[in-house]
Amino acid sequence: MVGMIREMPSGHGFADIVFLPLPSSGKPALVVELKYEQSADAAIRQIKERHYTQALEGYTGDILLIGVNYSKDDRGKTHSCVIERLRPEMQT
Repeated sequence: MVGMIREMPSGHGFADIVFLPLPSSGKPALVVELKYEQSADAAIRQIKERHYTQALEGYTGDILLIGVNYSKDDRGKTHSCVIERLRPEMQT
């Protein structure tokens, strides 16, 4: 079972989506930032610069930072995704 929070306040803004696993699951928490016509790297930068992981202070497992960008071009809709693992010893 996983809890999902949309627009979770943390640091200097709101993470688009945060998934919190049950403590006994051994699964990582997810912090997801969505962008349109930008870049997945920009989404990861925003998670870090605005300290979205501060809301997970005290969480002892890994946290996955997920940046997703959606774009539309002549060929149709495309997306890109970047995933970074933040280990407990690296969390601030």
